[in-house]
Amino acid sequence: MRTVVVIGGGITGLSTAYYLQKSIEHNKLDVKIILVEASDRLGGKIRTLKQEDFIMESGADSIVTRKTNVAPLIEELGIQNEVVYNATGISFIYTEGKLKQIPKDAVFGIPLSMESLATTELISAEGKVEALKDFYTPNNKFTKNDSVGDFLEAFFGKELVEKQISPVLSGVYSGKLSELTIASSLPYLIDYKNEYGSIIQGLSANKAKFQGNGDKKFMSFKGGVSALIDSMEEHLSNSEIIKGIRAERIEKRGEQYQVTLADGRIIDSDVVVLGTMHSTAQALLQDEELNEDFNQLYNSSMISVYLGFDIPDSQLPANGTGFITANSDDVLCNACTWTSRKWEHTSGQQRLLVRLFYKSSNPHYDSLIKLSEEELLKVALKDIQTSLGITGQPATYDVTKWHDVMPNYHKLHHQIVVSLEKKMTDRYPNVILAGCSYYGVGIPDCIANGEKTAERILEQVITH
Repeated sequence: MRTVVVIGGGITGLSTAYYLQKSIEHNKLDVKIILVEASDRLGGKIRTLKQEDFIMESGADSIVTRKTNVAPLIEELGIQNEVVYNATGISFIYTEGKLKQIPKDAVFGIPLSMESLATTELISAEGKVEALKDFYTPNNKFTKNDSVGDFLEAFFGKELVEKQISPVLSGVYSGKLSELTIASSLPYLIDYKNEYGSIIQGLSANKAKFQGNGDKKFMSFKGGVSALIDSMEEHLSNSEIIKGIRAERIEKRGEQYQVTLADGRIIDSDVVVLGTMHSTAQALLQDEELNEDFNQLYNSSMISVYLGFDIPDSQLPANGTGFITANSDDVLCNACTWTSRKWEHTSGQQRLLVRLFYKSSNPHYDSLIKLSEEELLKVALKDIQTSLGITGQPATYDVTKWHDVMPNYHKLHHQIVVSLEKKMTDRYPNVILAGCSYYGVGIPDCIANGEKTAERILEQVITH
């Protein structure tokens, strides 16, 4: 019998184990899967909390629907009837002391049409004229390895990027646009520019890819995103799951590896999957040659604050689903989702539930991370009062600090991952890096990476 040890019970590790078990059962292979998770629960940064009649996601709150690999998995798990979709509404940017609408006909704040550019209230007339150079300025120098910020500014000008695109895009990718490559963020933009001569025209021509599901751009589950984790765990009945015990080191022993756990247990394994943050993988391997690459991978941070009020969410000041903050001194949060409006299942009586985000890109973050829960609650309440005019104490709240655990794909990210992959193949054959530190941060990306990892194990190790 061969043994595969998957370290890390987040969505990537779970997906790896799930798809591998599925293939093992289908092909009647003699393989044992052991999943090791340091926490006493699976799911990693997916964690649903239920208080009173509120449902709160302290980590990832939804799954993007335009990535189609998740739907077949949901059907296999038999939870398709539990799926819910986001309610639609206007998104805003809070700037200059008020909420200003992000054009609906836009992708990540990038206009999809001349009309969208002409009618936005976020940009001055001069800024709109400058952005027209996208239509007549050719791309003679940018490649996918260049900064997405520099690329966008070259064709749209500074004002459109700073006031409308950057607040949205930086929120999605948790980093400064000047430090993100086109390849690691929006690689298709340069393809559109080169093919259509204009980013706007390219996006417009491919509009169906971004709006193909109509208003159903995100999905969750009636009981929260953890329903996906719970169902995957239930389907891993033929795999051994070890929770609440940390893996401490990995050592090569001939053609196999020994995985030592914190309780002293040693597991002999033919294949080890490191579905953990890169810092954990680095600590497990303790290899100076790998550290050169590991040390160049960076994480960002985020504080999530939920506030549930005993008032109807109809008291929100506008027909929308939330706002992003830009160039504001009076509101400290980076963004605020009007959760009970965007996700009806999160509030049984449609009482107001909002979620505020404070990211490490925030100039106040270093001070905020040192605050207690009660102090952060006061900061959040002040932000809500200033931005939405809502006062009073919450009926319930949750504060979660995700410190130094959000992968940040800077300019050299892809190059570093390629280098790591080569060194791992040479020095640790059959030890596989997986997960959001390397291959994509969204739930669909992690599931796809888990499935690809399972296929690799099956093709390269088990069937040979």
